[in-house]
Amino acid sequence: MKTETIIRILTISALAGLLGAVGLRLTLGQVTAALRKCRFVPILLVNFLIVPALSVAGARIFGLGRETAIAMILLAAAPFAPVVPVFARMAQADLALAAGLTSVFPVLSAFLTPIICEIALKAVPDAGAIRFNLFGVLLTLVATITLPLAMGMLIHHRRPTLGQRLLRPVEVISEAVGALSLAFVTITEFGAILQTGWQSLLAMALVAELSLGLGYWLGGGLDGSRQVVALGTSNRNIALALLVAVQTFPGTPVMSAVVANGLLLILLGLLHVAWWRFVSRRR
Repeated sequence: MKTETIIRILTISALAGLLGAVGLRLTLGQVTAALRKCRFVPILLVNFLIVPALSVAGARIFGLGRETAIAMILLAAAPFAPVVPVFARMAQADLALAAGLTSVFPVLSAFLTPIICEIALKAVPDAGAIRFNLFGVLLTLVATITLPLAMGMLIHHRRPTLGQRLLRPVEVISEAVGALSLAFVTITEFGAILQTGWQSLLAMALVAELSLGLGYWLGGGLDGSRQVVALGTSNRNIALALLVAVQTFPGTPVMSAVVANGLLLILLGLLHVAWWRFVSRRR
């Protein structure tokens, strides 16, 4: 079995499981309430327009190569990683808002991420040499994100007892598969990851920090909600970006660049969580 096929299977399984677990926790009323208490439209525009634009600008300013620029764009077009509620819980932020936004953004990503990638990739020199399968990616994301989330919410609504029994096993298995997927890509692409230049990592770090600031500014008056939006805006969905990379750019260094930059985002996210929980609150 080819490496790309294994990664695709692991990534799809992890994404479907994570979104299904999110659905098992939520009702439509909870999602609606979460959206009403935040500036949803500005948050949407920042995540799907401003952050990708910052990534394109960062790639140009630092003179990054095609593959690393594509990787940054794929991550930038995939907001609100499933790990955001975990980070929110660790930072003692607004967990309900984190769960609500994390349930909505992946559904929107199924439709908007391919479109944003298609548009943003036109700004990358020679990116057009690799055909971006917009329709194929859209179908994959709908099947991987939208349907599992909807199924989880349906079970939670119709069979709450069953949903409670399924929740923990689904979370554990999907998180384990996600970790396995990331570990597998890291090991198989380790040599290429080590070749990721400091310019790429610095550009990604700057984009992430700017995104964090924008998210914090949009989060509202309460620190808990500000932290959630900041974490969601700066921590991109690595599994989603990997899935698009494997499906659209197989056999290229794009996948290893996604992993290298994604690992950097996880590290930065953990540093922000530690700051808010242990340093900022004491002050």
